[in-house]
Amino acid sequence: MASNGTRPFRVVIVGSGPSGFYAAEALLKDASVRVEVDMLDRLPVPYGLVRGGVAPDHQKIKGVIKVYEKTASYPRFRFYGNVKVGADLSVDDLRRLYDAVVLAVGAEGDHHMDIPGEGLPGSHAATEFVGWYNGHPDYHDRRFDLSCESVAVVGIGNVAMDVTRILASDPEELAKTDMADYAVEALRASRVKDIWLLGRRGPVQAAFSPAEITELGELSSADLVVRPEDVALDEASREDLARADASAKKNVEFLQKAAARGEGSRGRKVRLRFCVSPVELIGEGGRVGAARLERNALKRDAKGAVKARGTGEFETVKVGLVLRSVGYFGVPLPGVAFDTERGVFPNAGGRLLESAGGPVICGEYVVGWAKRGPSGLIGTNRACSTETAARILEDLKAGLAPGRGAAEAEAFLRSRKADLVSFADWKRLDALELSRGQAAGKIREKFTTVGSALEALKTARI
Repeated sequence: MASNGTRPFRVVIVGSGPSGFYAAEALLKDASVRVEVDMLDRLPVPYGLVRGGVAPDHQKIKGVIKVYEKTASYPRFRFYGNVKVGADLSVDDLRRLYDAVVLAVGAEGDHHMDIPGEGLPGSHAATEFVGWYNGHPDYHDRRFDLSCESVAVVGIGNVAMDVTRILASDPEELAKTDMADYAVEALRASRVKDIWLLGRRGPVQAAFSPAEITELGELSSADLVVRPEDVALDEASREDLARADASAKKNVEFLQKAAARGEGSRGRKVRLRFCVSPVELIGEGGRVGAARLERNALKRDAKGAVKARGTGEFETVKVGLVLRSVGYFGVPLPGVAFDTERGVFPNAGGRLLESAGGPVICGEYVVGWAKRGPSGLIGTNRACSTETAARILEDLKAGLAPGRGAAEAEAFLRSRKADLVSFADWKRLDALELSRGQAAGKIREKFTTVGSALEALKTARI
């Protein structure tokens, strides 16, 4: 991929979330090769899950955007929003336009529980609820029945903890954040009193961090209720705890203290249950009315890992809304090989493969969850993206066939999508959202549809 000596190498990154920005940062900072980066996003706004996934009451986490803004300030960086690869243009188009193509498309799908009744009205992916309260254009028109008194959140990972905390929080506190106004109003009218947070394994194996469970325990609007029998450790859990890190030990200590406090006196309860799995959602009046749970026992598999196994003991919990949070899953992209078992694009260290275990495709790469699966926190993507960027730079130095020029690339993009959104355009939208928020007494008031964002941008450009 040796340079022809007349221009920089040109790389396109599809997706503007953390993994995409970290890849751009690593490519632009490298002094040994001159690279120009074009970043595409199907939405008119950047930042992916930092904007559309991080909970509104976690504003400090969103501060990472300042790092991405620094990357976007490079003269060799261009952002093109409101362009969807696979619809407005193809991967083949990008292959012709650029020296290297990098997929940073994340994992937009989700796993299912595959149980009877899962398709009933009132049963949703937790990611839909997250997108809804965060004002993501894909989910702004979703409706969640908060007139019921009991909700089940299935899973105890990061997303499940966020969803539970939002349901249990005082909406007046959320009203000051960047939560969508329609979501605040719906939460103000909520009649939810019990939030059942269901984990299939035990407290030692819980995926949440001490900070996350502590947040639930410190809510002014809800009590965290843990049954003493759920935090009484079995032999497998005691063995795991003896080898566990400090976080697991802190979790168990906190949960055992919470169990000793009992029901509490607040109007809402977060009822955290361990070692249970939903096996059926039961309909009432044409929608979810209850969840049938099976008690699990923890057993070691052949590799020594603790697994949950059903015991044949069942109970039924009345719930009018179910939010499953059992894992993200990647979505295929036309023209690119996809591993349907793992939900990722087959790759070797970030280099795309023709198929799982197949040969490397020259000039094509992947980063983030689309590369490794939905694991880790925002910062985890930096190392992942830096690894892929190193592969790209190695390959560029080795002699990739050059693509067409930047001017021609932009002309082609505009021929397919007249209303492209630049980073300067995004900064105009950003200023408008902050101004709207200030007028409403909150951090930010987002544009929650693509149409409203583009219309506001037209006015701002005048």
